[in-house]
Amino acid sequence: MSIFVDDKTKVVIQGVSPTGQGLYHGLRNRSYGTQVVAGTNPKRGGEVIEDIPVYASVKEAVQATGATASFIAVPPGGAPGAILEAAEAGIAFIVCITEFIPAQDEARVYNVLRRDFPQTRLLGPNCPGIISPGKCNIGITSGDIATPGGPVGLVSRSGTVFYQALYELTQKGIGQTTGVGIGGDPVPGTSFIDCLSAFEADPETRAVLMIGEIGGSAEEEAAEFIGKEMSKPVVTYIAGVTAPPGRKMGHAGAIISGSKGTAKAKMDALEAAGARVAMNPTAAADIMAEVVAGLG
Repeated sequence: MSIFVDDKTKVVIQGVSPTGQGLYHGLRNRSYGTQVVAGTNPKRGGEVIEDIPVYASVKEAVQATGATASFIAVPPGGAPGAILEAAEAGIAFIVCITEFIPAQDEARVYNVLRRDFPQTRLLGPNCPGIISPGKCNIGITSGDIATPGGPVGLVSRSGTVFYQALYELTQKGIGQTTGVGIGGDPVPGTSFIDCLSAFEADPETRAVLMIGEIGGSAEEEAAEFIGKEMSKPVVTYIAGVTAPPGRKMGHAGAIISGSKGTAKAKMDALEAAGARVAMNPTAAADIMAEVVAGLG
C-alpha cells in the first residue's frame, strides 16, 4: 500500500501554462505514470496543452475529469487562493510546492482548511511533494531515485535531504512505500505526526525514516508520538546538526529559541522515545539497512 496517494489518484495542475513550472513538473509526473488528467487557468479554459485539457476553474476540472488531487506551482501571491479553490472544489489531497508564501497567509489557509474542509489534506507549501514509487509522483521529485515495494516509509522536512535519503535507500536496495516531503515552513499543512500515524496504519510500511531539521518543535512533538504510538522502528536524522551557533540560517523553519529547537534537543528527544538517531543521511541509510535486515 501507500499513504495519501496511489495509482488511482487523478491530478489537476493548477495554473498550467505552456512555460510554467507546473506544466514542466506535471509532465515529468505524467511520464512517471501519474494520472495527470487536467490543468486549470482562468485565461486558457478550453485549450489543450501537451494533451492536457485545461479548464477555467478547479470545480470545472473536477466535474469533467473526476480529479482527486491537485498540484499547485503558482506564485506565492496566488497560492493561498489556489489552495482554497481546490478545497472548495472537493479536492481531497493538495500538493503546494510554492515557496515564500507569507506565514500569516499560511496560518489563515491552515485554519480555514481545519474549520471548513476537514477532509482535505494539504501537503506543503514549500515542499518537494510526494512519491509512492511505481504508483504516483506529485511534485518535483525525480522518480528514478525511488524504488517501489517498501518496506520503508520516508517523511522529511528538508527537501534536499529528502532526495538524498530516497537515493541512499535505493542504493542499498531498500524500497519505499511512500516518500513525503512535508516542507520546512512554519505552518505546514501536513505534519510529521500525520505521516507517522499513516505509516503506522499502513501494513506494507514496516519501518520509517524521518528527516528533521533544526528549529521549531515538530521533531520533539513527533518524538512524543513515536514513544506513545509507534510500534514500527523509526530511524531519524536531524539536518543542521553541524550548524554553527549564532549563524543566521536561510530556511524559514530554522528558528532556534535558546536551547529549544537545536539538533541536540531534538536528537535527545527522539532517542528517549526509542528512535535510532543518525549523524548524517548516509549513516541513516546504514542504520535503516540494519533495521530492514532484522525485519525477517
